[in-house]
Amino acid sequence: MNGIKNTLFALMITVLLLAGCQLGAPTTPTAAPAVQVDASPTIQPTDAPTPQPIVLNPLTGLPVADPALLERMPIMVKVSNFPREGRPHAGLSFADIVFDYYIGYGTNRFLAIFYGNDSPSIGPVRSGRLVDAQLVRLYQGILGYGSADEDTDAYLVQALGERALSFQEAPCPAFCGEDTHSVIGVFASSADISAYAKHNAIDLGGTPDLEGMHFDATTPQGGTPVEQINILFNYYNRAEWHYDPASGTYLRWIEEMEGDEEDGNFRMIPLLDRVTGQQLAFDNIVIVFAHYIENAPSEHDVELMKNIEGKRAVFYRDGHMFEGQWKVPSDQAPIQFFDADGAPFPLKPGNTWIVLADDNSIFNQKQSGAWELFFVLSPDA
Repeated sequence: MNGIKNTLFALMITVLLLAGCQLGAPTTPTAAPAVQVDASPTIQPTDAPTPQPIVLNPLTGLPVADPALLERMPIMVKVSNFPREGRPHAGLSFADIVFDYYIGYGTNRFLAIFYGNDSPSIGPVRSGRLVDAQLVRLYQGILGYGSADEDTDAYLVQALGERALSFQEAPCPAFCGEDTHSVIGVFASSADISAYAKHNAIDLGGTPDLEGMHFDATTPQGGTPVEQINILFNYYNRAEWHYDPASGTYLRWIEEMEGDEEDGNFRMIPLLDRVTGQQLAFDNIVIVFAHYIENAPSEHDVELMKNIEGKRAVFYRDGHMFEGQWKVPSDQAPIQFFDADGAPFPLKPGNTWIVLADDNSIFNQKQSGAWELFFVLSPDA
């Protein structure tokens, strides 16, 4: 009996020893499934902004901040220069082009074109003249003017239709004021004239074709250094443009009488823009010689449309003077400028002041670096 017990005890010890060996034996871990890693992950593309094309103003050669402005007719506003009580003028700094021409009795008036920019105040607004009808047609614009004499007003309306917009037709804020003959009575807003024209279907929208001017930032070769240009419509109506190398522009000076005009004493002062408070500065000064037609001492027209072959023009840019020509190949396109060889003359990108001089005007060098135009009507004017 004791033998059987010993045998069973020995078997139990053996089983326990074998089990212990199994429990203490190291085990081999099961390998985790491999994770595939993409060394070059795919990045989902995003919509890159499309670069906007640069839109140039055809009247200045400069980019416009708001291309929508060019989808309208240019606003062309008459601005007084006499009597002097209306000075300083408002808004001329914002104009792309200013035309400067004779209106009789030794005085002149301006027609300012607002296309790529607007001015909140332009003036003093004065009456229209016969030549305005040609200029407005050439630049496909809307004329903003004060009252005109009966015959002139009828002519402007006949030539331009609803595009001849007097201050009496478009209320404030397009024109604010009551009497253009007061010199300081009426001022215009080019943006509000545009809005009025669109609201009343005068301007139907769309971009007018105003190509024809040529611009280049590089100064042409062959110019004559000139630092000053004097424009005189009579002895007491004097404008001077002085070239400023620092800004690359021509700064405007104008006469101020000291005492009564009969005394003949005056001094030249900077001409400021009352909107900006800064001296008037232009990139280009152009003198075009044309034939004036005098119907009365204060009623003139200028032959522009008939100049297909070309007439004399003098250009000033970058402190230099250049001889050339101007032409009007179409009655619905801007005046075109050419150099002495007949190639398009490159104006400096920027604003341009254009003087309409009579063919008979005296134009010569006054001193080194200074030229002067003295306006004289042709005998048959």
